[in-house]
Amino acid sequence: MRSAQQFLETLVGFATVSRDSNLELIRFIEDTLAEYDIPCQRVENDDGSKANLLARIGPAVAGGVVLSGHTDVVPVDGQPWSSDPFSLIDKGDGRLYGRGSCDMKGFIACALAQVPSWVEQDLKRPIYLAFSYDEEVGCLGAPRLIERLMADHPRPDAVIVGEPTMMAPVVAQKGVTNLRTTVTGREAHSSQVNQGVSAVHVAARLVTKIEDIMAELRAEGRIDDAFNVAHSSLHVGKIQGGTAINIMARECHFDWEIRHLPQDSFETVFERFGEYCERLEGELKARAPQVAIHTQKLIETVPALADRDNAAALDLCRELLGERASEAVAYATEGGQFQRAGLPTVICGPGSIAQAHQPDEYLEVTQLEAGVAFMQALGERLSRN
Repeated sequence: MRSAQQFLETLVGFATVSRDSNLELIRFIEDTLAEYDIPCQRVENDDGSKANLLARIGPAVAGGVVLSGHTDVVPVDGQPWSSDPFSLIDKGDGRLYGRGSCDMKGFIACALAQVPSWVEQDLKRPIYLAFSYDEEVGCLGAPRLIERLMADHPRPDAVIVGEPTMMAPVVAQKGVTNLRTTVTGREAHSSQVNQGVSAVHVAARLVTKIEDIMAELRAEGRIDDAFNVAHSSLHVGKIQGGTAINIMARECHFDWEIRHLPQDSFETVFERFGEYCERLEGELKARAPQVAIHTQKLIETVPALADRDNAAALDLCRELLGERASEAVAYATEGGQFQRAGLPTVICGPGSIAQAHQPDEYLEVTQLEAGVAFMQALGERLSRN
């Protein structure tokens, strides 16, 4: 019987960066579950290069619990790691170092380590393992996984998304949409600024407007103090444009995001930007008809997780963990996608989000142990009724 740390060592060894396939890791989990005659379902992406995995342990009855985790990790390129990111390193300081150790292969390892015990227990309600691909690049895999879960299995009672929360239940998260805005201007010699329209200058006005919209939301009192950033946030991360210092730029584009509160929506926040773009484009077309401002989604909106309709999941976490205050987080997870399907959902897993995506990412051994204890308690709970 392998320990959670042994499973974590194996899982970290699969370099499942989102740009690459996760199939070797999925095959490992399938083989592990096959040792206990647990059937698995693969839910693949369009070209079959990646897959979600769905497995049920226990009876095919309503009222089970879904343990949701993503198998992909973020890149390590350019990060100053002090050890091989894809080898789990125990330095004897109470931390286990490796890419994905915290975010979020630790949770998956805790679940896999408990499978032998779950199989031996007389579970009255099932435990589902729901492991996805491409969470880190927009929660792309989970919708197909959730669709298969809802179509092929009795309705679960609760979903636990095992993102790192220090084993505290998180009941709300912001939604997120990634966007690219492209500005087309009119080239001219930089000494003749009255003859052209600089796409770089227009983009600068739009970037400033994005920050102004965020200030407007705060001023209007669109605030939720449960979040450490208490308002919907807008942020520009990359900008590129122009060809030379003495040419008015014909094109400029920038990539940005909207992270909206559960009580806001992407559409209501983006509408303010869209209206400004429409007015500005109209003014500039009077000078140069070819001027255009176009914004596209780089990913579909990842829905927010609202603190509602979650009693079954929240009560279960508190029963297994003890009475703990619930929290809200600004980062996005697959939780909102499960909630959108009508499933009571909370986020709860070992490790700290402060370690996620960092060089020398680590999971504290005590957090891994806490995750194992949670899995043990879950099996005991579902064996009673």
